[in-house]
Amino acid sequence: MPLNIPNLLTWGRILLIPLFVGVFYAPHDWLTPREQNLLATIIFVAAALTDWLDGYLARVLQQSTAFGAFLDPVADKLMVAAALIILVQLDRTDTIVAFIIIGREITISALREWMAKIGAARSVAVSFLGKVKTTSQMIAIPMLLYHDPLFSFFDPQRVGTWLIYVAALLTLWSMGYYLRMAWPHIAAKT
Repeated sequence: MPLNIPNLLTWGRILLIPLFVGVFYAPHDWLTPREQNLLATIIFVAAALTDWLDGYLARVLQQSTAFGAFLDPVADKLMVAAALIILVQLDRTDTIVAFIIIGREITISALREWMAKIGAARSVAVSFLGKVKTTSQMIAIPMLLYHDPLFSFFDPQRVGTWLIYVAALLTLWSMGYYLRMAWPHIAAKT
């Protein structure tokens, strides 16, 4: 396992997950619910920024590795899954939304792995639709984590709820897209 700056950032993101989850289990005399919301949001946003930063640094510093290409999406999926499970537990999003998003991530990860084994990984490369889905998700989750109203006119819970539903719809749509792109290869190998 090569240790370089991008890979260390990815490992850091993975190490943030227990801290992120632990924030909501801290006693209320340590952190008030409002402080829990704020701290969890900060941790999640920091993790999302390191996701962008590690990819950027891997390209700029020419430190892209096969291990980093494997670990980066795993770290992302673990952080998003942890956040969605917490949001379901806090009753800030629906179980079906979490199931759709987490289920799609598992399905597409397995599909990509299988497609790579048969030499057809390019047919399920990340699409623009997948990037829009991820963007919607990465804006919605911090809003749902923060939860508390901002100013007198902005309700992050309401906006986050709309965005997470958009993300769930885009999740299904992008899964359909990837499966359609892979289908000729799947049909040829079965």
